[in-house]
Amino acid sequence: MRRAALVVVWLLLALAIPAQAAAAQPAEPAKPANKCTMKDPAMVELSGIWADKDRWYMVNDGGEKATVVVVRKDCTIERQIVGQVDPFDVEDLGRAPDGTFLLADGGDNDLERDTAALIALTPAGKSTLYRLTYPDGKHDAEALLVGANGAPYFITKDVGNAGVYSPIRQLASPGPTPMKKVATIKLAATDTPGGPVPGPVGSRTITGGTVSPDGTVVAVRTYTDAYLYAAPDKDILKALNSKPVRVPLPNEAQGEAIAFEPDGSLVSASEKTGQPVRLVAKASGLVGDGAATPPAGDSGAKNPPPESVPPAPAGGLASNESDKQGIPVVPAFGVAILLIMGVLASLRWRTARTRRRFYRHGA
Repeated sequence: MRRAALVVVWLLLALAIPAQAAAAQPAEPAKPANKCTMKDPAMVELSGIWADKDRWYMVNDGGEKATVVVVRKDCTIERQIVGQVDPFDVEDLGRAPDGTFLLADGGDNDLERDTAALIALTPAGKSTLYRLTYPDGKHDAEALLVGANGAPYFITKDVGNAGVYSPIRQLASPGPTPMKKVATIKLAATDTPGGPVPGPVGSRTITGGTVSPDGTVVAVRTYTDAYLYAAPDKDILKALNSKPVRVPLPNEAQGEAIAFEPDGSLVSASEKTGQPVRLVAKASGLVGDGAATPPAGDSGAKNPPPESVPPAPAGGLASNESDKQGIPVVPAFGVAILLIMGVLASLRWRTARTRRRFYRHGA
């Protein structure tokens, strides 16, 4: 019920906030093509993906140990990379320049946690926990971007106005390391079908993020669409302040995972068993040079001054030293009520995770 209530709040906000951003103009991308189907129940809560030439690397939403699942490109599981850190609510996956996997444990739907976390997991299975704090209260963040210098950017799940947060200094284990808000991504509703919640909410809710292997294209996704930003100089914040290209990802049950293949194809995947992993061919070629700043009312991020960009973590990630410390308003209230009733009747949120003592004491 708590998650259902939260979605009702999201929906009311989506209906009440005046339009501040128009959806980016759709490009003419290839339609998503099914590559294979994830049938293994081990990946029932697939929430993050990273790709190389031969394999996909996936994370589940949950679990008792930090785990990256290595998957062949026929959707069969090859092996698992398992660390000893006990995660709370892993939602996305990135990779540092040195090859370390970064598991984004950025918050929770119920906004119960005082800190977020980033879990570094090496290919050999060594795991390290880095706690982080938001400067303006608790958030649920399900998307992670990793800069060319290894700096992490968490993107919140706030409907239509997602906050982008990054550490103010080099990460320390266990921390916490404070973060600052460095940008806001504004998205408007689209008519792309899919997702577990109605379009006014699902199409404006960011559930995943990725950066192309060469660092020149940044992507964020909602339950229904992907937004691609050109980053010719590999500057993530500058990219998010440019006009994106929208790539529809229709009819995914609960689309949260997104990645780029080395050839520029966009990979997307959904939670729940029996869902396809899909490719949008040549997606990275859809973006321009990223030089244009979006006009008022268009999708994009509000960028802070350059000095707000977080410092590059030393050694590709962090030290081990101890830390020192919208859419138009709907005029008829009855329409909103009917829509909310539909949400409560049809929404199927995943089962609440067990809150482990480890995190109750500061994660």
